[in-house]
Amino acid sequence: MTTPTATRAPAPVSDAWLRRFRPLQAAAVRLVCFPHAGGSASSYLTLASSLAPLGVEVLAVQYPGRQERRAEPFARSVEELVEALLPELRQWTGRPFALFGHSLGATLAFETARRLAGLGERPVHLFLSGRRAPTVPRRDTGHLLDDHALISMIARLQGTEPAVLRDEELLRMVLPALRSDYELAGAYRYRPGEALRTPVTVLTGDRDPNVPVRDACRWSEVAAGPFGVCVLPGGHFFLNERPDEVRAVIEGALADAL
Repeated sequence: MTTPTATRAPAPVSDAWLRRFRPLQAAAVRLVCFPHAGGSASSYLTLASSLAPLGVEVLAVQYPGRQERRAEPFARSVEELVEALLPELRQWTGRPFALFGHSLGATLAFETARRLAGLGERPVHLFLSGRRAPTVPRRDTGHLLDDHALISMIARLQGTEPAVLRDEELLRMVLPALRSDYELAGAYRYRPGEALRTPVTVLTGDRDPNVPVRDACRWSEVAAGPFGVCVLPGGHFFLNERPDEVRAVIEGALADAL
């Protein structure tokens, strides 16, 4: 395997939707990463740095309504967000690509894969992290909580630095996006359709309070191709606690394309 050369400085962003933290001149595979609820593209900066030497270029999705897109309205549904992203994403699918999503991002990655399949495009792999299968009945109500209860819930998931939760100014910036994303997740309803033939790897933490392992395994109900589940030590944000293991799982799954 030859290691592609990374550019010396980040390339200019081609559109509002995708961030290239470690652009590669000749990436073997592009990995499109969807953040968790309340998250932003920058949550995948570490993953982008660790995968670049392997020939994998991360394209991190930036949802509207946060960071430099703060002035834009939030997406009102999973379907709306996916439809808006697709034209931008398809500019980058001329070479092998895979999708990775964590938590809410897993739902978005799954629905994006379904839409791409309908357009005759198939990722080489789909990674679904920290999310129950869409066939598992669920009711997301985080957006209905008051600010104090919502902050407490975030703290329990251990995906946010404690210093952020104590900073009122930062919270005023973060909470609207988080509340909107929880509302989006709560409105999502899985619509049965043809099972995906794309190879699927599910990642989950063994102590995730939101995703029992048995519910993560039920992603097999919407997958018709090769399927595997990787259970790692940790809670809902195990990928922050186990970055090397997550990188190894991705590398192994993409080995044939590298």
